[in-house]
Amino acid sequence: MKAGAKGTGSAGSKGKGGKVTKKFIINASQPVSDKIFDVSAFEKFLNDKIKVDNRTGNLGDTIQISQVGSEGKIEVVAHTQFSGRYLKYLTKKFLKKQQLRDWLRVVSTSQGVYELRFFNVVNDEADDDDE
Repeated sequence: MKAGAKGTGSAGSKGKGGKVTKKFIINASQPVSDKIFDVSAFEKFLNDKIKVDNRTGNLGDTIQISQVGSEGKIEVVAHTQFSGRYLKYLTKKFLKKQQLRDWLRVVSTSQGVYELRFFNVVNDEADDDDE
């Protein structure tokens, strides 16, 4: 029963041209509080790099990118087919460009929510003194 109901719903939306609304949130509050991550630069990067119909700078009304509050959250609302993996890929690309990829990682905390976290580094001071 579930497979049949699921199949008819997706087939109906594909026939109409795919009027799908997806909402993604990228939470960068940890690095923003440490002042190593610039949310406005990341928002501009997403505006410049997200492709719609294989063209960058073609967002129009289909994709809205906005900051939520001042705690370092970015919300991406897509009215077309849009992958969370693509958003994660672009986030990792931005971190690499800013040379933050060695310290931050992108973790999916729940569906449609990604969080930037620091790598858990355990420093043994005794080992450092020996070398």
